[in-house]
Amino acid sequence: MIQLVEWIFQFANIALLVRVVLSWIPHNRFHPLIDLIYRLTEPMLRPFQDIVPAYKLGIDLSPLFAFFALSIIKRIVMALFFGLPLI
Repeated sequence: MIQLVEWIFQFANIALLVRVVLSWIPHNRFHPLIDLIYRLTEPMLRPFQDIVPAYKLGIDLSPLFAFFALSIIKRIVMALFFGLPLI
């Protein structure tokens, strides 16, 4: 069960990383695979994009905050469900 949780968070991190890389290169937003990446990552990024809009800073920091939040959530889940230490 721990491996499943690890895999889910690893998949979320990889999806976010792919989304970041896609933002650096031209791509077809409506390609089925790219659309899937956007639909998977948008719920993770949107809360942070609402807090710190990219147009005010000139750079989108939401992936950085999302990676940090995923790390914290993973530690909390592992501690609550599997008794692992938070640190």
